[in-house]
Amino acid sequence: MEESNITLASEFILLAFYEWPHLHFMLFVIFLLIYLMALTGNLTIFAIICSSSNLQTPMYFFLCNLSILDITLTSTIMPKLLDICLTENQSITFHGCFTQVLFFVICVVSEYFLLAVMAYDRYAAICYPLRYSYLMKMKTCFQLALASWGCGIMESLLLTGLISRYPFTKSKKINHLFCDMKPLLKLSSSSTEEAEVAILVSGVIFGFFPLVFILVTYVFVIYTILKIQSKEGKKKAFSTCSSHLTVISLFFGIILSMYMRPKSAYSIEQDKILCVLYSSCIPTLNPIIYSLRNKDVHVAIRKFRVEISRKDIF
Repeated sequence: MEESNITLASEFILLAFYEWPHLHFMLFVIFLLIYLMALTGNLTIFAIICSSSNLQTPMYFFLCNLSILDITLTSTIMPKLLDICLTENQSITFHGCFTQVLFFVICVVSEYFLLAVMAYDRYAAICYPLRYSYLMKMKTCFQLALASWGCGIMESLLLTGLISRYPFTKSKKINHLFCDMKPLLKLSSSSTEEAEVAILVSGVIFGFFPLVFILVTYVFVIYTILKIQSKEGKKKAFSTCSSHLTVISLFFGIILSMYMRPKSAYSIEQDKILCVLYSSCIPTLNPIIYSLRNKDVHVAIRKFRVEISRKDIF
């Protein structure tokens, strides 16, 4: 009897939207369309920036990195969720589960820091326009992007390694859309206080601090913009920040509301809705938000279309 009680899980069951089996096909169609839109939008932005000489600037270099992160994030979660909705195959292997955890944490933490780096880029461009080319040299941009990815990879390895050490013997069923850390810890038969503290500390260091840095940076940015005399100058300066501020509000608002809530306020139903928002909707909206009011991107898109049409003709 004791041996059967300590049998470790070799696979897990992702319950996903098990409460609504009659809606699975409709959910599959909706998620597939959103996933394809996210991939198409981010790949298009990436291709346009890489192929356009006018967009070889720090802001668009960081936007390329953001597109890669969004593609990776949505591709970490959506394929398995689509499989569950279409085939009802809810099982996922132990290694597959922790692969999801690994890449999810890499993407989220890296995006925290990348958004902070993009805020610094706007700060340098608006507050120190004459020194901008010196402050944001391409070598510096590579180093900042590499540091963002490095923080994500380091934190992911630490948290994933810590959580994978726990024995999962209570149950195989994960009541979530993917293998997230908190639902996984609920299945452990031992005390998970150490991991819960690590997740909370991680949320403060890798989430709250970058957010504070962004807010402080934008206080200086807004103060500088308000000192601009011409209305046209103010409007142009604000327009360069509005897209970034919108993305920051969406991303940090959703992620921090999930991981910084006390246990008493935890709700798996809310987490599932928030999961859909940050794993599919935000990666879909980011390319739209950054290109909607951006004249440089519009011009690059038109040139990109002309080049493609010429290639089709020849």
